Amino acid sequence: MVEQGVIRPPSEASSLLVRVTRNCPWNKCLFCPAYKGTTFSKRSVEEVLSDIDEMAETYASHVDVITSAFLQDADSLLLPTVELVEILEHIRKRFPKVAHITTYARAKSMKRKSAEDYKTLKEAGLTRVHTGMESGSLAVLQMVRKGSTPEDMIAGGLQVKEGGISLSEYIMPGLGGKTLSKKHALETAKLLNTIRPDHIRVRTFAMHPQSPMRKMVEEGKFVPMSDDEIVAEIRLLVEKLDEMHSYFHCADFSLNLLMQVDGYLDTDKAAMLRELDAFLSLSKEQKQAYSLLQRSYPAQHPLNAVRDPKVMEQLLPEIEKIQKGGDDGFNTYIQHLMTYQLPQPQTDTWV
Repeated sequence: MVEQGVIRPPSEASSLLVRVTRNCPWNKCLFCPAYKGTTFSKRSVEEVLSDIDEMAETYASHVDVITSAFLQDADSLLLPTVELVEILEHIRKRFPKVAHITTYARAKSMKRKSAEDYKTLKEAGLTRVHTGMESGSLAVLQMVRKGSTPEDMIAGGLQVKEGGISLSEYIMPGLGGKTLSKKHALETAKLLNTIRPDHIRVRTFAMHPQSPMRKMVEEGKFVPMSDDEIVAEIRLLVEKLDEMHSYFHCADFSLNLLMQVDGYLDTDKAAMLRELDAFLSLSKEQKQAYSLLQRSYPAQHPLNAVRDPKVMEQLLPEIEKIQKGGDDGFNTYIQHLMTYQLPQPQTDTWV
């Protein structure tokens, strides 16, 4: 039976999933539930090749339409380059139409491989590395136990790019809370301007109910942000990003409030800033209405929806009911709705 991991990037929805490692070698991030309750292990090349052979037989009638593959789980670059090359070449041998092969990787693993390693991997078929930066701020990274530093991210990212492989960096607005919000935005922009990745993917922070960060909230060590505060943080980030040829993605993740803030920074930055400013210029009630609409029915809703009196007439009574839950009842309710879109830990105790 072929093994598969629990997650993959949304952009790899149609990709062949090839499990190279099991789970996450770090697995200590306070914000990430995906691999909690699991143990990390590397799969042997023989196991992986056997899976590829089995998939080739299973999908034999569809082999001509399978054009991409994704290496699971959280950090395939931990494997020696020679082993990865063997796996990549076997994928291309059994699935001749595959033109794109991508993987997740942690910054520390990325920086351990040289630019020459990446050139070798590119020649074997690796086309993109997806990696979770989350923040460019060391203070934020340490608070959430990311296990990587900005220096790790710069070294790894630049080596991937020097090797000619596309780089996709994931960032997490809201992860610093109110206290570190400005530092989080400014230092993340600074790091991205240094690395200049091909893709910047926005993954708005939502706190899982089992996360240890809940205790941090109770102790006053972390203050969650409202939707409009996170939009303001993203606005500051985008303002400080260079007009480089990097694609800024919000549309590919439903936890992003403004999914329409999406495009190349060198051609679409001004338009993205206008959309962010348009949201920030709404009245408090309109902002709440848009948040309730988006969090209840995730999609690319136009801001004009909450400028329609008929829409507001429907949503305002619901907002009033929610606010009866306490001084911060609305924001608490919105944060609760957001948790439904998170992956679930594979344990009851978050370890």
